Amino acid sequence: MANNAYIKLVPSSEKTDISTDEMKDFFFYYKDITSKTGDQLNWQFTDAAFPYEIKEEPSGKGQWFYLYSTHDRYKAILLGVDKEMIDNGDGTQREQTYIQITLPEISTYGDKGKANEFCKFLAKKLKAELHLFNGRIMYYYPRK
Repeated sequence: MANNAYIKLVPSSEKTDISTDEMKDFFFYYKDITSKTGDQLNWQFTDAAFPYEIKEEPSGKGQWFYLYSTHDRYKAILLGVDKEMIDNGDGTQREQTYIQITLPEISTYGDKGKANEFCKFLAKKLKAELHLFNGRIMYYYPRK
């Protein structure tokens, strides 16, 4: 059975809406900064740090894409964007964007570790609320 984590863009987040293209930009930025760590250590860290490439199906254009790996310890991570209706507590509702990170059945424990790292990175950059795979919640946005 697939395992899911969610990054919820709450009203006090850096952004309240995100597209798959913006998520791809964060992916390339993340790959870039992890490769710089390898440069500082004088080691080819790029292949081991985040060994994924983007694969996009025509049916998921603009909604979701895969991070696919040919490395033997990693397989795939699925990332998607959607919206949900949230009750404000005063009888009104608002629309909230969230990012869903899914580990398909073919995913390995290595994928789960890399997905957790990437989730934390994204949530921190977006100042969002992160619901981890194990059900715990991490708050990266300023709380009152």
